[in-house]
Amino acid sequence: MKKTVLRQYAKLIAKVGINVQKGQEVFVAAELDQPEFVQMVVEECYRLGAKKVIVDWDYQPLAKVHYRWRSNKTLATMANYEEARWQHYVDTIPCRIYLISEDPDGLKGINQLKVAKAQQARYQIIKPYRDQIENKYQWCIAAVPGVAWAKKLFPKLSKRQAVEKLWEAILDASRVNDDPIAAWNAHNEDLAKRCKYLNALGIKTLEYRSSNGTNFRVGMMEKGEFKGGGDTSLQGIYFNPNIPTEEVFISPKKGEAEGIVYSTKPLSYQGQLIENFSIRFEKGKAVEVHAEKNEALLQKLIEMDEGAAYLGECALVPYNSPIQNSGLLFYNTLFDENAACHLALGKGFADTIQGFENLSLEECREMGLNDSMVHEDFMIGSEDLEIDAHTRDGKVVPIFRNGNWAF
Repeated sequence: MKKTVLRQYAKLIAKVGINVQKGQEVFVAAELDQPEFVQMVVEECYRLGAKKVIVDWDYQPLAKVHYRWRSNKTLATMANYEEARWQHYVDTIPCRIYLISEDPDGLKGINQLKVAKAQQARYQIIKPYRDQIENKYQWCIAAVPGVAWAKKLFPKLSKRQAVEKLWEAILDASRVNDDPIAAWNAHNEDLAKRCKYLNALGIKTLEYRSSNGTNFRVGMMEKGEFKGGGDTSLQGIYFNPNIPTEEVFISPKKGEAEGIVYSTKPLSYQGQLIENFSIRFEKGKAVEVHAEKNEALLQKLIEMDEGAAYLGECALVPYNSPIQNSGLLFYNTLFDENAACHLALGKGFADTIQGFENLSLEECREMGLNDSMVHEDFMIGSEDLEIDAHTRDGKVVPIFRNGNWAF
C-alpha cells in the first residue's frame, strides 16, 4: 500500500478519530502486524500537539501461551503497577487508540472457563477506575491488516497479496479517499440528521421482524436518544470512536426485551467464531441460546456477569451499506457490525441518555441503563428486515423496510 495513502489514514485516526489536543497524552494498543503504520499514527499525534504517546504492543500467540501456563490466581491478579496505570488514566484522562488486526480464530483451543474467571476477577478491580473516566476521554478503534486475518478473508492469495487486499478493503470502508476528513464531515452530518429524526419521534419500543425467524420487541428509556458518528466527550472535545462506522444507535431500557433474534453474521468473541446462532429474551434477559458453532462459548458470554444477559445497545445500519455492498465478511466486529443492524449484549452507553452529563452513572443505571463487564455486538440485519417504532403517543412509524431506512 502506498505510504501517502497510509499517511492519510494515520492523519484521519489522529485528527478525526481521537482529535488529540495539545498537551494530551495518547495510549496506543496495537498488535505486531504493522509497526511502520503505528509509527505514522504516533507521528501524527505528535504533530497535533500530543505531549506523550505510549504504544502497548500485543501478540495474540503470546496471549495464548500466557493463558495456557499461568495459574488461575496469577491470571486473576492485578499487580500494583497495573493498578497504578489505571490511576494514571483517571488523573490525566489520556486519549486511547486501538489498532486491531488479530486472527479471528487466534485463541482457538484455550480454556474458556479459565479466561472467563480471570476476566471476572480483574474487572472487579478495574471497574472503579473505568467508572471515573467514563465519557471523559477520546477514543478510537480502527484496523490494520494482520497476515492471519487477511488469509482468513482471502485464502487463495499469497500472504503479501492478502494483506494488500485487506488494506484496500479497510481503507475503502474507512472513507480514506482524496479528502477523507471532508468525507467524514459529510458522513457525520448525515448520521446526525437521522438521529434528529428518530429522537423527535418519542419512541417507546422498537419491533423487529425478518423471514429468518427474528420476531423481537425492545423498550427504550424515556430519556434515551439515538447517537451516531462523532461524539463529544465530557471535556467538550468532538471525536469519532469507530473508524469505520455506519450505525445509528441507542441503549435500550434494561428488562424490556421480548422474543427471539437470529444472527446473520458470525460473532468473533475471545478469539473464536460463534456461528449461526439465536438468542431468546424474556423480560429483557437472554434466557436461551443456540448456535451451530461454539454454543458453549455463547452461553459463557451471557454468564460473564448479571448484566451480560441483558442488552446494552440497539444499532440501526442499512443493508445497503458500503461494507455490506463490498461483499466481504470481515470476521471482525468493527466491520461486520457496520454492515447490518445489530444488538449488543452487556454494557450500555450513558451518553445515549438526554442530560447524562448532569447525572451520575448510578442515576443513569436507575433509569434503565445496563451495566456489565462485557459489550459484545452481534449482527441481526437481513435483506428483508422490518423495524417499526411504537411511539409514546400511540403511533406506529416504519423505520426499516426491506433491510433499509424507511425514511
